[in-house]
Amino acid sequence: MLVFLVLLLLSLIASILYALKLRDASHQTPRLPLKPQEGELPSLSVIIPAYNEAENIEDCVCSVLSSTDLPPEKLEVWVVDDQSVDETWEILQRLQTRLNDPRLKLMAGKPRPDGQVWLGKNWACAQAAAQAQGDYLLFLDADLRLNEGAIATTLQFAQQQQVDLFTICPAFVCGCMAEWLTQPLIIHTMLIGFDFKAVNDPTTDAAFAAGMFMLFRRAAYEQIGGHTTVADQVVEDVELGRLVKYSGLKLNCFLGTELASVRMYRTWAALWEGWTKNLYAGGQRNPVSMAKFVLVILLMCSVPWMGLFVSIAQLTQGWNPWSLIILALSLLTIAMHYVIRRIGYSASGISPRYWWLTGLGGLFVVAIGLTSVLKTETGWGWTWRGRPLAGNSKRTLKQSS
Repeated sequence: MLVFLVLLLLSLIASILYALKLRDASHQTPRLPLKPQEGELPSLSVIIPAYNEAENIEDCVCSVLSSTDLPPEKLEVWVVDDQSVDETWEILQRLQTRLNDPRLKLMAGKPRPDGQVWLGKNWACAQAAAQAQGDYLLFLDADLRLNEGAIATTLQFAQQQQVDLFTICPAFVCGCMAEWLTQPLIIHTMLIGFDFKAVNDPTTDAAFAAGMFMLFRRAAYEQIGGHTTVADQVVEDVELGRLVKYSGLKLNCFLGTELASVRMYRTWAALWEGWTKNLYAGGQRNPVSMAKFVLVILLMCSVPWMGLFVSIAQLTQGWNPWSLIILALSLLTIAMHYVIRRIGYSASGISPRYWWLTGLGGLFVVAIGLTSVLKTETGWGWTWRGRPLAGNSKRTLKQSS
Protein backbone atom coordinates (compact mmCIF):
# COMPACT_ATOMS: atom_id res chain seq x y z
CA MET A 1 0.00 0.00 0.00
CA LEU A 2 2.84 2.37 0.86
CA VAL A 3 4.48 1.72 -2.51
CA PHE A 4 1.24 2.53 -4.30
CA LEU A 5 0.89 5.72 -2.28
CA VAL A 6 4.39 6.82 -3.26
CA LEU A 7 3.69 6.06 -6.93
CA LEU A 8 0.51 8.15 -6.82
CA LEU A 9 2.34 11.07 -5.22
CA LEU A 10 4.97 10.88 -7.94
CA SER A 11 2.22 10.65 -10.55
CA LEU A 12 0.56 13.80 -9.23
CA ILE A 13 3.86 15.68 -9.12
CA ALA A 14 4.70 14.53 -12.65
CA SER A 15 1.29 15.68 -13.91
CA ILE A 16 1.65 19.11 -12.29
CA LEU A 17 5.15 19.59 -13.71
CA TYR A 18 3.95 18.43 -17.14
CA ALA A 19 1.10 20.94 -17.05
CA LEU A 20 3.42 23.78 -16.04
CA LYS A 21 5.93 22.92 -18.80
CA LEU A 22 3.16 22.67 -21.39
CA ARG A 23 1.81 26.05 -20.28
CA ASP A 24 5.26 27.58 -20.61
CA ALA A 25 5.75 26.00 -24.03
CA SER A 26 2.37 27.29 -25.18
CA HIS A 27 3.09 30.82 -23.99
CA GLN A 28 6.75 31.07 -24.96
CA THR A 29 6.74 29.40 -28.37
CA PRO A 30 6.52 32.10 -31.06
CA ARG A 31 3.34 32.17 -33.12
CA LEU A 32 2.69 33.55 -36.56
CA PRO A 33 -0.84 34.94 -36.77
CA LEU A 34 -2.77 34.93 -40.02
CA LYS A 35 -2.18 38.52 -41.16
CA PRO A 36 -1.43 38.86 -44.88
CA GLN A 37 -0.39 42.37 -45.85
CA GLU A 38 -0.47 44.35 -49.04
CA GLY A 39 2.70 44.26 -51.09
CA GLU A 40 4.65 42.47 -53.76
CA LEU A 41 5.36 38.82 -53.08
CA PRO A 42 8.23 36.70 -54.42
CA SER A 43 7.46 33.78 -56.70
CA LEU A 44 6.64 30.49 -55.02
CA SER A 45 6.70 26.83 -56.01
CA VAL A 46 4.56 24.59 -53.81
CA ILE A 47 5.66 20.95 -53.90
CA ILE A 48 3.36 18.17 -52.69
CA PRO A 49 4.73 14.60 -52.79
CA ALA A 50 1.93 12.04 -52.89
CA TYR A 51 2.16 8.30 -52.35
CA ASN A 52 -1.20 6.54 -52.00
CA GLU A 53 -2.92 9.78 -50.97
CA ALA A 54 -6.32 9.16 -52.57
CA GLU A 55 -8.05 10.25 -49.35
CA ASN A 56 -6.14 13.50 -49.03
CA ILE A 57 -4.79 14.81 -52.27
CA GLU A 58 -7.81 16.63 -53.71
CA ASP A 59 -8.60 18.54 -50.52
CA CYS A 60 -4.94 19.42 -50.05
CA VAL A 61 -4.47 20.79 -53.57
CA CYS A 62 -7.73 22.73 -53.44
CA SER A 63 -6.78 24.28 -50.10
CA VAL A 64 -3.49 25.49 -51.58
CA LEU A 65 -5.02 26.98 -54.71
CA SER A 66 -7.85 28.66 -52.81
CA SER A 67 -5.55 30.04 -50.11
CA THR A 68 -4.07 32.67 -52.43
CA ASP A 69 -4.87 34.64 -55.58
CA LEU A 70 -1.26 34.71 -56.76
CA PRO A 71 -1.20 34.49 -60.59
CA PRO A 72 0.57 31.71 -62.57
CA GLU A 73 3.70 33.80 -62.99
CA LYS A 74 3.99 33.97 -59.20
CA LEU A 75 2.70 30.57 -58.12
CA GLU A 76 3.07 27.02 -59.35
CA VAL A 77 1.79 23.98 -57.49
CA TRP A 78 3.69 20.80 -58.30
CA VAL A 79 2.06 17.53 -57.24
CA VAL A 80 4.28 14.48 -57.65
CA ASP A 81 2.63 11.08 -57.75
CA ASP A 82 5.33 8.92 -56.18
CA GLN A 83 4.47 5.61 -57.91
CA SER A 84 1.15 5.30 -56.07
CA VAL A 85 -0.76 2.03 -56.34
CA ASP A 86 -4.13 3.55 -55.43
CA GLU A 87 -6.19 6.15 -57.36
CA THR A 88 -4.03 9.15 -56.50
CA TRP A 89 -2.92 9.80 -60.09
CA GLU A 90 -6.40 9.39 -61.56
CA ILE A 91 -7.84 11.78 -58.96
CA LEU A 92 -5.17 14.35 -59.82
CA GLN A 93 -5.85 14.12 -63.54
CA ARG A 94 -9.59 14.56 -63.02
CA LEU A 95 -8.93 17.48 -60.68
CA GLN A 96 -6.67 19.21 -63.19
CA THR A 97 -9.31 18.87 -65.90
CA ARG A 98 -12.08 20.16 -63.65
CA LEU A 99 -10.19 23.13 -62.21
CA ASN A 100 -8.39 24.11 -65.42
CA ASP A 101 -5.98 26.14 -63.26
CA PRO A 102 -2.67 26.85 -65.02
CA ARG A 103 -0.95 27.03 -61.64
CA LEU A 104 -1.50 23.31 -61.04
CA LYS A 105 1.20 21.09 -62.51
CA LEU A 106 1.24 17.31 -62.25
CA MET A 107 4.26 15.04 -62.35
CA ALA A 108 4.25 11.27 -62.63
CA GLY A 109 7.21 10.38 -60.45
CA LYS A 110 9.91 8.13 -61.85
CA PRO A 111 11.07 4.91 -60.15
CA ARG A 112 13.90 5.31 -57.66
CA PRO A 113 17.35 5.14 -59.29
CA ASP A 114 19.06 1.75 -59.11
CA GLY A 115 22.01 1.56 -56.77
CA GLN A 116 20.89 4.55 -54.70
CA VAL A 117 19.08 4.70 -51.37
CA TRP A 118 16.07 7.00 -51.49
CA LEU A 119 13.77 6.70 -48.48
CA GLY A 120 10.31 8.15 -47.91
CA LYS A 121 9.27 11.15 -49.96
CA ASN A 122 12.80 12.42 -50.66
CA TRP A 123 12.94 11.20 -54.27
CA ALA A 124 9.56 12.74 -55.12
CA CYS A 125 10.55 16.08 -53.57
CA ALA A 126 13.89 16.11 -55.39
CA GLN A 127 12.23 15.50 -58.76
CA ALA A 128 9.79 18.38 -58.34
CA ALA A 129 12.44 20.74 -56.93
CA ALA A 130 14.48 20.20 -60.08
CA GLN A 131 11.57 21.50 -62.18
CA ALA A 132 10.35 24.27 -59.87
CA GLN A 133 10.99 27.89 -60.85
CA GLY A 134 10.00 29.83 -57.74
CA ASP A 135 12.23 32.04 -55.60
CA TYR A 136 10.83 30.10 -52.64
CA LEU A 137 9.98 26.40 -52.33
CA LEU A 138 7.17 25.28 -50.05
CA PHE A 139 7.07 21.55 -49.32
CA LEU A 140 3.72 20.33 -48.01
CA ASP A 141 2.39 16.94 -46.95
CA ALA A 142 -0.84 15.84 -48.58
CA ASP A 143 -2.64 15.67 -45.23
CA LEU A 144 -2.11 19.39 -44.60
CA ARG A 145 -4.81 21.99 -45.28
CA LEU A 146 -3.84 25.63 -45.75
CA ASN A 147 -6.13 28.40 -44.56
CA GLU A 148 -6.86 31.40 -46.77
CA GLY A 149 -4.02 33.91 -46.50
CA ALA A 150 -1.47 31.38 -45.20
CA ILE A 151 0.80 31.61 -48.24
CA ALA A 152 0.92 35.41 -48.25
CA THR A 153 1.50 35.53 -44.48
CA THR A 154 4.40 33.08 -44.48
CA LEU A 155 6.03 34.43 -47.64
CA GLN A 156 5.95 37.97 -46.27
CA PHE A 157 7.42 36.85 -42.97
CA ALA A 158 10.20 34.80 -44.58
CA GLN A 159 11.11 37.63 -46.93
CA GLN A 160 11.00 40.41 -44.32
CA GLN A 161 12.93 38.42 -41.70
CA GLN A 162 15.32 36.91 -44.26
CA VAL A 163 14.52 33.37 -43.11
CA ASP A 164 16.11 30.56 -45.11
CA LEU A 165 13.85 27.80 -43.77
CA PHE A 166 10.54 28.60 -42.12
CA THR A 167 8.53 25.75 -40.66
CA ILE A 168 5.35 25.67 -38.58
CA CYS A 169 3.47 23.38 -36.23
CA PRO A 170 -0.14 23.56 -37.49
CA ALA A 171 -3.35 22.76 -35.67
CA PHE A 172 -3.78 19.01 -35.27
CA VAL A 173 -7.11 17.38 -36.14
CA CYS A 174 -8.31 14.13 -34.56
CA GLY A 175 -11.04 11.96 -36.02
CA CYS A 176 -10.95 8.28 -35.12
CA MET A 177 -10.61 7.03 -31.55
CA ALA A 178 -6.98 5.98 -32.10
CA GLU A 179 -6.11 9.60 -32.82
CA TRP A 180 -7.92 10.91 -29.74
CA LEU A 181 -6.11 8.39 -27.56
CA THR A 182 -2.57 8.99 -28.80
CA GLN A 183 -2.17 12.31 -30.63
CA PRO A 184 -2.68 14.63 -27.63
CA LEU A 185 -0.04 12.84 -25.55
CA ILE A 186 2.54 12.61 -28.33
CA ILE A 187 2.04 16.11 -29.73
CA HIS A 188 1.94 17.82 -26.33
CA THR A 189 5.04 15.95 -25.17
CA MET A 190 6.83 17.02 -28.33
CA LEU A 191 5.86 20.65 -27.68
CA ILE A 192 7.36 20.37 -24.21
CA GLY A 193 10.48 18.58 -25.38
CA PHE A 194 11.44 20.88 -28.24
CA ASP A 195 13.16 24.11 -27.27
CA PHE A 196 11.75 26.42 -29.92
CA LYS A 197 13.72 29.36 -28.53
CA ALA A 198 16.97 27.46 -29.08
CA VAL A 199 15.87 26.32 -32.54
CA ASN A 200 15.25 29.93 -33.56
CA ASP A 201 18.54 31.10 -32.04
CA PRO A 202 21.25 31.17 -34.74
CA THR A 203 24.00 30.78 -32.13
CA THR A 204 22.86 27.29 -31.05
CA ASP A 205 23.05 23.90 -32.76
CA ALA A 206 19.42 23.07 -31.91
CA ALA A 207 17.43 22.34 -35.06
CA PHE A 208 13.99 21.07 -36.00
CA ALA A 209 11.66 21.19 -38.98
CA ALA A 210 8.18 19.84 -39.59
CA GLY A 211 8.08 18.17 -42.99
CA MET A 212 4.38 18.87 -43.38
CA PHE A 213 5.24 22.57 -43.94
CA MET A 214 8.75 23.67 -44.93
CA LEU A 215 9.23 27.00 -46.71
CA PHE A 216 12.75 27.32 -48.14
CA ARG A 217 14.45 30.25 -49.77
CA ARG A 218 15.44 28.56 -53.00
CA ALA A 219 19.07 29.66 -52.82
CA ALA A 220 19.35 28.17 -49.32
CA TYR A 221 17.75 24.90 -50.40
CA GLU A 222 20.24 24.56 -53.24
CA GLN A 223 23.15 25.54 -50.97
CA ILE A 224 22.50 22.62 -48.61
CA GLY A 225 21.90 20.21 -51.48
CA GLY A 226 18.15 19.82 -50.93
CA HIS A 227 16.55 16.42 -50.50
CA THR A 228 19.41 14.75 -52.34
CA THR A 229 21.61 15.30 -49.30
CA VAL A 230 19.15 13.52 -47.00
CA ALA A 231 18.04 10.87 -49.50
CA ASP A 232 18.70 8.02 -47.05
CA GLN A 233 17.11 9.66 -44.02
CA VAL A 234 13.76 8.49 -42.63
CA VAL A 235 13.14 11.70 -40.67
CA GLU A 236 14.40 13.94 -43.44
CA ASP A 237 12.73 17.12 -42.19
CA VAL A 238 14.76 17.25 -38.97
CA GLU A 239 17.94 16.49 -40.92
CA LEU A 240 17.21 19.32 -43.36
CA GLY A 241 16.72 21.64 -40.40
CA ARG A 242 20.11 20.62 -39.05
CA LEU A 243 21.75 21.19 -42.42
CA VAL A 244 20.33 24.70 -42.52
CA LYS A 245 21.68 25.44 -39.04
CA TYR A 246 25.08 23.84 -39.69
CA SER A 247 25.43 25.89 -42.87
CA GLY A 248 25.01 29.14 -40.98
CA LEU A 249 21.60 29.81 -42.51
CA LYS A 250 18.54 31.11 -40.66
CA LEU A 251 15.98 28.63 -39.38
CA ASN A 252 12.68 29.62 -37.76
CA CYS A 253 10.02 27.36 -36.30
CA PHE A 254 6.72 28.86 -35.12
CA LEU A 255 3.31 27.70 -34.00
CA GLY A 256 0.94 28.15 -36.93
CA THR A 257 -2.45 26.97 -35.75
CA GLU A 258 -4.12 29.88 -37.59
CA LEU A 259 -2.31 29.10 -40.82
CA ALA A 260 -2.96 25.42 -41.39
CA SER A 261 -4.33 22.19 -39.97
CA VAL A 262 -3.31 18.58 -40.36
CA ARG A 263 -4.89 15.22 -39.75
CA MET A 264 -1.87 12.97 -39.74
CA TYR A 265 -3.46 9.52 -39.57
CA ARG A 266 -7.02 8.45 -40.31
CA THR A 267 -6.91 4.86 -39.05
CA TRP A 268 -5.31 2.92 -36.22
CA ALA A 269 -3.15 1.00 -38.71
CA ALA A 270 -1.83 4.20 -40.31
CA LEU A 271 -1.22 5.81 -36.93
CA TRP A 272 0.65 2.76 -35.66
CA GLU A 273 2.82 2.52 -38.77
CA GLY A 274 3.48 6.27 -38.84
CA TRP A 275 4.48 6.82 -35.23
CA THR A 276 6.46 3.59 -34.91
CA LYS A 277 8.36 4.80 -37.97
CA ASN A 278 9.04 8.31 -36.67
CA LEU A 279 8.96 8.47 -32.88
CA TYR A 280 12.32 6.95 -31.97
CA ALA A 281 14.11 8.08 -35.14
CA GLY A 282 12.81 11.64 -34.67
CA GLY A 283 14.29 11.61 -31.17
CA GLN A 284 17.72 10.85 -32.64
CA ARG A 285 17.57 7.20 -31.54
CA ASN A 286 18.27 8.20 -27.95
CA PRO A 287 17.39 5.21 -25.73
CA VAL A 288 17.70 7.24 -22.53
CA SER A 289 15.22 9.84 -23.77
CA MET A 290 12.81 7.12 -24.90
CA ALA A 291 13.07 5.35 -21.53
CA LYS A 292 12.26 8.62 -19.73
CA PHE A 293 9.35 9.23 -22.08
CA VAL A 294 7.87 5.78 -21.48
CA LEU A 295 8.26 6.00 -17.70
CA VAL A 296 6.73 9.48 -17.48
CA ILE A 297 3.75 8.50 -19.63
CA LEU A 298 3.12 5.37 -17.55
CA LEU A 299 3.50 7.25 -14.29
CA MET A 300 1.38 10.20 -15.30
CA CYS A 301 -1.35 8.46 -17.31
CA SER A 302 -1.79 4.90 -16.13
CA VAL A 303 -0.83 4.83 -12.43
CA PRO A 304 -3.73 7.05 -11.25
CA TRP A 305 -6.29 4.82 -12.99
CA MET A 306 -4.72 1.77 -11.40
CA GLY A 307 -4.99 3.53 -8.05
CA LEU A 308 -8.63 4.36 -8.70
CA PHE A 309 -9.59 0.77 -9.46
CA VAL A 310 -7.56 -0.66 -6.56
CA SER A 311 -8.99 1.80 -4.01
CA ILE A 312 -12.58 1.21 -5.14
CA ALA A 313 -12.06 -2.55 -4.96
CA GLN A 314 -10.70 -2.27 -1.42
CA LEU A 315 -13.43 0.09 -0.24
CA THR A 316 -16.11 -2.33 -1.38
CA GLN A 317 -14.65 -4.77 1.17
CA GLY A 318 -14.77 -2.33 4.07
CA TRP A 319 -13.66 1.01 5.47
CA ASN A 320 -9.97 1.72 4.95
CA PRO A 321 -8.40 5.18 5.44
CA TRP A 322 -5.44 4.29 3.21
CA SER A 323 -7.81 3.38 0.42
CA LEU A 324 -9.55 6.75 0.81
CA ILE A 325 -6.23 8.55 0.51
CA ILE A 326 -5.34 6.56 -2.59
CA LEU A 327 -8.80 7.26 -4.04
CA ALA A 328 -8.40 11.00 -3.43
CA LEU A 329 -4.92 11.14 -4.96
CA SER A 330 -6.07 9.10 -7.96
CA LEU A 331 -9.04 11.38 -8.64
CA LEU A 332 -6.92 14.50 -8.23
CA THR A 333 -4.31 13.22 -10.69
CA ILE A 334 -6.97 12.13 -13.18
CA ALA A 335 -8.44 15.65 -12.96
CA MET A 336 -5.01 16.93 -13.98
CA HIS A 337 -5.43 15.07 -17.27
CA TYR A 338 -8.26 17.45 -18.15
CA VAL A 339 -6.20 20.47 -17.06
CA ILE A 340 -3.33 19.33 -19.27
CA ARG A 341 -5.62 18.90 -22.26
CA ARG A 342 -7.09 22.36 -21.73
CA ILE A 343 -3.63 23.92 -21.57
CA GLY A 344 -2.46 22.05 -24.66
CA TYR A 345 -5.49 23.08 -26.69
CA SER A 346 -4.18 26.57 -27.43
CA ALA A 347 -0.87 25.23 -28.72
CA SER A 348 -1.97 22.15 -30.65
CA GLY A 349 -5.60 22.83 -31.53
CA ILE A 350 -6.57 19.44 -30.04
CA SER A 351 -9.67 19.85 -27.88
CA PRO A 352 -10.01 18.12 -24.47
CA ARG A 353 -12.49 15.63 -25.94
CA TYR A 354 -12.09 12.11 -24.51
CA TRP A 355 -9.65 13.43 -21.89
CA TRP A 356 -10.96 10.79 -19.50
CA LEU A 357 -9.39 8.09 -21.70
CA THR A 358 -5.88 9.41 -21.07
CA GLY A 359 -4.99 6.34 -19.02
CA LEU A 360 -5.76 4.03 -21.92
CA GLY A 361 -4.04 6.41 -24.32
CA GLY A 362 -0.91 6.25 -22.20
CA LEU A 363 -0.72 2.48 -22.64
CA PHE A 364 -1.05 2.82 -26.42
CA VAL A 365 1.65 5.50 -26.55
CA VAL A 366 4.03 3.37 -24.49
CA ALA A 367 3.42 0.45 -26.87
CA ILE A 368 4.15 2.75 -29.83
CA GLY A 369 7.36 4.00 -28.23
CA LEU A 370 8.74 0.56 -27.44
CA THR A 371 7.79 -0.79 -30.87
CA SER A 372 9.41 2.22 -32.52
CA VAL A 373 12.70 1.39 -30.80
CA LEU A 374 12.45 -2.24 -31.91
CA LYS A 375 11.61 -1.42 -35.53
CA THR A 376 14.18 1.34 -35.90
CA GLU A 377 17.06 -0.61 -34.40
CA THR A 378 16.32 -3.96 -36.06
CA GLY A 379 14.55 -2.92 -39.28
CA TRP A 380 11.86 -5.51 -38.49
CA GLY A 381 8.53 -4.28 -39.86
CA TRP A 382 9.96 -0.79 -40.33
CA THR A 383 7.81 0.46 -43.19
CA TRP A 384 5.78 3.38 -44.41
CA ARG A 385 2.64 2.51 -46.37
CA GLY A 386 4.12 -0.87 -47.08
CA ARG A 387 7.46 0.42 -48.36
CA PRO A 388 10.43 -0.95 -46.40
CA LEU A 389 12.69 1.64 -44.84
CA ALA A 390 15.92 -0.25 -45.48
CA GLY A 391 19.31 1.15 -46.32
CA ASN A 392 21.91 3.31 -44.64
CA SER A 393 19.45 5.37 -42.60
CA LYS A 394 21.61 5.60 -39.47
CA ARG A 395 23.93 8.24 -40.87
CA THR A 396 23.66 11.60 -39.14
CA LEU A 397 24.53 14.99 -40.55
CA LYS A 398 27.14 15.55 -37.87
CA GLN A 399 28.89 12.42 -39.03
CA SER A 400 28.68 13.30 -42.70
CA SER A 401 29.42 17.00 -42.57
